[in-house]
Amino acid sequence: MGSNSLHVLKGIDFKVSEGEMVAIMGSSGSGKSTLLNILGILDEADKGSYELDGKIIKDLNEKVAANYRNKFLGFIFQSFNLINYKSALDNIALPLYYQGVKRALRMEKAMHYLEKVGLADWASHLPSELSGGQKQRIAIARALASDPKVLLADEPTGALDSATSYEVMALIQAINNEGKTILIVTHEDDIAHMCKRIVNLKDGVIISDSKVEQVIAKPAVHV
Repeated sequence: MGSNSLHVLKGIDFKVSEGEMVAIMGSSGSGKSTLLNILGILDEADKGSYELDGKIIKDLNEKVAANYRNKFLGFIFQSFNLINYKSALDNIALPLYYQGVKRALRMEKAMHYLEKVGLADWASHLPSELSGGQKQRIAIARALASDPKVLLADEPTGALDSATSYEVMALIQAINNEGKTILIVTHEDDIAHMCKRIVNLKDGVIISDSKVEQVIAKPAVHV
């Protein structure tokens, strides 16, 4: 702001291999949101380099950046970010529309991912007709629709109760087990331990980075 500058990330060295499931943790102001924004090609670092699937991400204009985001990345948000006036199926198909996929094919793919998250019967429902857990499943299906290299999840269970959080994490774990690379920003320790590696940030520096014994999410049993 003005002549003042704030160094949010301070010379961190961070690498994620294909197929990993990594939790990024840290208190407010630790730099985890900035890191996620850089990884998501929403912000660009002032110094250093960022390589995504063998491509150097630097000095991209907005059109190219948007194309890379659409091609390489899937986003899952705490607030779901569904379009309220579009059906579940249309929400999932949206990334494919921006990729220029013809309507018949994108609807077919959208239905495939809707079935994958167990909500085929809700295809025509609007977000207002869905529970929080259902909305997040739709958001996950949308993130998967364009077959991205990496899923970036920003507090994906932050707006959900514990039982629903575990159901969503069970789905995310299953997706990771199929080989998808996933990064999750979370402040919840139990959610972090459902990943395979935990990176802790503090004041813009990585203070720990370790593989952990993954806790398998067990959804509640409904009787």
